[in-house]
Amino acid sequence: MHEMILILDFGSQYTQLIARRVRELNIYCEIHPYNNYPAITSAVKGVILSGSPYSVRDEASPKPDLSAFKGKIPVLGVCYGAQLMSHMFGGEVMPSKIREYGRANLEHVDFEDALFDGISQHSQVWMSHGDTIAKVPDHYKIVASTKDVRVAGYHITTEKTWGIQFHPEVYHSTEGSILLKNFVVGICGCKQDWTPGSFIHDTVAELKKKIGDDKVVLGLSGGVDSSVAALLLHQAIGKNLYCIFVDNGLLRKNEFEGVLESYKHMGLNVKGVNAKDRFYKALEGEKDPEKKRKIIGRVFIEVFDEESHLIENVKWLGQGTIYPDVIESVSVKGPSATIKSHHNVGGLPDYMKLQIVEPLRLLFKDEVRRVGDALGLEHNILHRHPFPGPGLGIRILGDITAEKVRILQEADEIFIEGLKKHNLYREVWQAGVILLPVQSVGVMGDERTYENCVALRAVTSTDGMTADWCHLPYEFLGKISNEIINKVKGINRVVYDISSKPPATIEWE
Repeated sequence: MHEMILILDFGSQYTQLIARRVRELNIYCEIHPYNNYPAITSAVKGVILSGSPYSVRDEASPKPDLSAFKGKIPVLGVCYGAQLMSHMFGGEVMPSKIREYGRANLEHVDFEDALFDGISQHSQVWMSHGDTIAKVPDHYKIVASTKDVRVAGYHITTEKTWGIQFHPEVYHSTEGSILLKNFVVGICGCKQDWTPGSFIHDTVAELKKKIGDDKVVLGLSGGVDSSVAALLLHQAIGKNLYCIFVDNGLLRKNEFEGVLESYKHMGLNVKGVNAKDRFYKALEGEKDPEKKRKIIGRVFIEVFDEESHLIENVKWLGQGTIYPDVIESVSVKGPSATIKSHHNVGGLPDYMKLQIVEPLRLLFKDEVRRVGDALGLEHNILHRHPFPGPGLGIRILGDITAEKVRILQEADEIFIEGLKKHNLYREVWQAGVILLPVQSVGVMGDERTYENCVALRAVTSTDGMTADWCHLPYEFLGKISNEIINKVKGINRVVYDISSKPPATIEWE
């Protein structure tokens, strides 16, 4: 088993960021709920305790037994994790007199301490807490302070255990990556051998052992996740992988034909299924966003199931599930309550009777791209923006018709190709056009028009959990607006969405 860092989740909004920062150091780690984690084996080189929305002073706050690892292997408590280890072992945690949120600077640092090796005087850190550690237990040495927080960091001198009040995983902690490296490499002794190459080698070997000579069917979407999953499975089982790419009539313009061609160049056995009319008929007249999603999902499963039955003796269903999908679908009592029920996790109908294989379930999105690059995935797929499973179906507000899809596809192509032409595509995390159920008056030539309005949407993000609207150049937006209005019959007005997530979402439905 690969050596790893275990991250115990107490419900912090930043827990995934801790894992991402550790993975960026080429070290494998896993997130588990604080009350449901695997046995501590020799493969576990250290434990990180996350922050939490709770106060350790609350009766209902998480207070797990730490004896399985504390004092035996290195431990780092972050925010709540630091307060927990002080509170449980004789220290005192009190409400902060000055609630410290946002940027702060370290005023005192013990530069001889292993955790703070290489950290600068006055290093900027990110605070987010309403409690403070007023008193530390015996054998706890204070190794960092800020102007307002005396115990910004401590070391339990009798063991390899540290607590820090700030969040090193957050971008605004400017030397947080140095501190985390000090812990996982310097203190825990991790080898930094979690690389795309090692992942491919281990995963292909595991897939061969798991699947053997069985057949696997995989639904392709044209996106990076399902494509990388297909390449890994193809390396493991070759011709026993059967891929199905369903055209639901809600893809981008010419995407069905273009993606099929790309897959052929990769040597994948792919069958394209044109099911546009079936989806349009099922969606006819439906305006409710959630019902539209369910209809699209149901019809896809029906089509996919029918096509799967045409392949004899299929035993496995391949899916492009990635690690955030897995984390967000774990539901335990307390802070790790389910954020969303993802369509790739536990969404298989009972009647399909297939075992599930998920080659990417350990990877974050950026890691998937690095693995895809190492596998030689074509760049037009590797760097493709995320695209929602229901496709343009949730970018057409209101009911869906073939004509509305045509209008949106035309406008969307102009926007996306414009981003590529002006070298803006790679600066944007996700972009698209939304067709609004709004008609407005316009003038074209000497004639009055009464046609549709579309909204352009472009955001920057790292994982989609939060996003900011992208500050595209005005000249570019003006050019795209003119081109859409002049070339797409049925549109006479273009607007630009400047909402961030939260409070808005990336998609409109």
